[in-house]
Amino acid sequence: MTAPDHRPHAMLTHSYYEEDPRVRREAEALVARGRPVDVFALRRPGEPREGELNGVRIHRLNVQRHQGAGLGTYLREYLSFLARSGWAVTRRHRTRHYAVLQVHTLPDFLVFAGLPLRLRGVPIILDLHEAMPEFFRTRFPRASNPVVHRALLLQERLSIGFASAVLTVNDALRDRLTDLGVPAGKVTVILNSPSLALFDPAAHPARLFADDGVVRLVYAGALSPTYELDVALAALARVVELRPDLAIHFDVYGRDFGEGSLAADAARLGIAERVTFHGRIPLEAVPGAIAAADIGLAPTRQDSFTDFSLSTKIFEYGAMGRPVIASRLPMVERMFPAGTVTTYEPGDAGDLARAILATVDSAAVREAAVAATLARVQELAWEGDAERLSALVDRLAGDATR
Repeated sequence: MTAPDHRPHAMLTHSYYEEDPRVRREAEALVARGRPVDVFALRRPGEPREGELNGVRIHRLNVQRHQGAGLGTYLREYLSFLARSGWAVTRRHRTRHYAVLQVHTLPDFLVFAGLPLRLRGVPIILDLHEAMPEFFRTRFPRASNPVVHRALLLQERLSIGFASAVLTVNDALRDRLTDLGVPAGKVTVILNSPSLALFDPAAHPARLFADDGVVRLVYAGALSPTYELDVALAALARVVELRPDLAIHFDVYGRDFGEGSLAADAARLGIAERVTFHGRIPLEAVPGAIAAADIGLAPTRQDSFTDFSLSTKIFEYGAMGRPVIASRLPMVERMFPAGTVTTYEPGDAGDLARAILATVDSAAVREAAVAATLARVQELAWEGDAERLSALVDRLAGDATR
């Protein structure tokens, strides 16, 4: 007979499972510790409804993401996934008897898809990837006003109140929640730090800095306006203007959802031949892309939303032994002390160009920063958070069993 603490764990995520590093890390960590995991996620046209990846069962629901769409499209998409995921997980619970349901945001109110399970005594974890009120204000500025903001704060509070426990991604978001009155004991921080088993430089060919005669910049992530790649391109153009003899190239990995015109920006700036847009690559291929580069860029626009955020890319570049240049945001300065990540003023292409050239020109400073950043990443590595997550799930599952 299966031990009570090994009863299945269910996850709901309004994302494509294979592309969501946080959801994957958490699901695979629980599977590695002997707990079966079922994930209910989005489904692209033509994908099978059922699948399995690294021991995790994937149930794909017939809802697609419309990145960069209008507010009405987002709302219909969210409500469709709320209804379909609630129905699907309730049906599966009849035979799987889930010990815990974990709901990943956005949106926060997706937690109410678990109402039937909650009524049957199943604990629910709300995993807050973002601060939804701040996200909405940044993503939909025209629709944002004090009334809407209060409504979003209310749905956030109700969602948290409905959950048995809350996860969030960093200390700033935890502090935000406790400042809003959420009991500190209800919130657990699980960082968006990478698994060192996946981001292992020893698993890839070694590359000395610019050892092919070209300084290679890399960005691997979303190509949304939140990540100011337009500023990064302008900085590259400035570097080329200042150092026309410097061989430098920028490799960009990520899906273009049509929210900008980065290729057109590169052409307008006269650097099209120095930039390659590779499109989206699988998570497993990201370490290799970073290993083939010299400097990792983590540009992020600063606003009320990103003041609470910390780019996962910083961790990934640091784990792979690459110097990191990131926007000077509150959480970057809070988590990475002086001498680790090189920062620049958000939105300032000239300052980013300065940071790039300073990294290129000073081998001693660069190497010291790489070593210090790697040590910090190892200190914050996913493996420690995996133990905290597993302990929380075990505790809640035990409560359910009793």
